[in-house]
Amino acid sequence: MAVSIVRLGSPRQPHEGIRFGTVRRPPRGVPKTQYAAQNWYDVWLPNLSPSPELFRRAPRGEDDERAWDAFKRRFRAELKKPEASHLLDALAALSHTVDFAVGCYCEDEQHCHRAVLRTELKARGARIRS
Repeated sequence: MAVSIVRLGSPRQPHEGIRFGTVRRPPRGVPKTQYAAQNWYDVWLPNLSPSPELFRRAPRGEDDERAWDAFKRRFRAELKKPEASHLLDALAALSHTVDFAVGCYCEDEQHCHRAVLRTELKARGARIRS
């Protein structure tokens, strides 16, 4: 049992289980009834995505590592709020009993909030599938 960190919309892997979308907005142009069928997500968890303000300030390129470091620091601060922190604790505990995935649309995990989610889940004792 473990949590997988995935790119939403990518093909599902064996033993991935339920896919949680940790994004602020649903996929554009996709009917709600098709989210799971098209490998976006089964359950939407916007509480684990950056706030709209932080998202607007997120670096758009991979070149500015200082900007990415600042983004990650601010996102970690947002994850300390109870509504996100309790959810991360629950997901970390679930990772010991069931397979599931959390994900975002970004192509490069290292320049995406899901890298921070991976770190935060690990810090809470989650089992992470590589």
